[in-house]
Amino acid sequence: MGGPEPDEIVVDHLTKQYKRLRAVDDLSFRVRPGRVTGFLGPNGAGKTTTLRMLLGLVTPTSGTATFGSRRYHDLEEPIKRVGAVLEASSAHRGRTGRNHLRMICKATGLPDSRADEALALVGLTPAAKRKFKGYSLGMKQRLGIAAAMLGDPRVLILDEPANGLDPEGIRWMRDLLKALAGEGRTVLVSSHLLGEMQLLADDVVILAAGKLIQQGTVDDVLGSMNAAQVRVRTPQPAELTAALDKLNATVTAQADGALLITGADAAAVGHAAFTASVELHELIGERGDLEQVFLQLTAGKAGIR
Repeated sequence: MGGPEPDEIVVDHLTKQYKRLRAVDDLSFRVRPGRVTGFLGPNGAGKTTTLRMLLGLVTPTSGTATFGSRRYHDLEEPIKRVGAVLEASSAHRGRTGRNHLRMICKATGLPDSRADEALALVGLTPAAKRKFKGYSLGMKQRLGIAAAMLGDPRVLILDEPANGLDPEGIRWMRDLLKALAGEGRTVLVSSHLLGEMQLLADDVVILAAGKLIQQGTVDDVLGSMNAAQVRVRTPQPAELTAALDKLNATVTAQADGALLITGADAAAVGHAAFTASVELHELIGERGDLEQVFLQLTAGKAGIR
């Protein structure tokens, strides 16, 4: 593997030990520019601890977390290199959204005009003069992203950015992050919304109990597991189940009377039915989804942290 690109996130043998608890355990992965990478794992998997080490908020026990080859604290003008939202935006309750962003601009040497540009980017221009105490959770999420984008950073790190957003807001978030990645930026997103991550992400990194479980493109990760399903309708479910037992396939009866089969593709199911003289009324191959693969990969590995 060659040297990292300047805007590439590089986590290399990263470990964080808290007394008897190892929150992150010898973790290594890369996040490439020009792509959205989903950072996934059960509660307590070590995702937030990893992001905090990447941003210099937590000191690693060992290993490194860098942008290219430089730690966050070593970046020149980090606000122009890295934008991050680790929780919903917080601000003085009596301050407007615009003034909140202008305060950040003043503290970091950015022109005030960036506040209005960032508000426009996240669709908050109509609420620019509204006080923060009147913002909904979804509006606070948008304001947090606006703050992260003030420096027009090349790297964006978001922890559960869809929290508090309605379906329209979630779609807006998806379109925004895809557009930012399309501009060549590096986008790392932690989320529990696996269906949304399947639509949003190009790549995924999956953790459990502080360890790397799987990484790669969404298509590769889906293809690496036996995630395909076959939906079947038959008047002879017992006979078909017996025939599929020989293939070590799993058959699950559905509420609508269909059988859902994993562990065998449509061709194998059809052949097994033909050999056993089982009549089929429906045979549909269905691609497995990210949630199914995630649950297979992390089964029994969730931690409590």
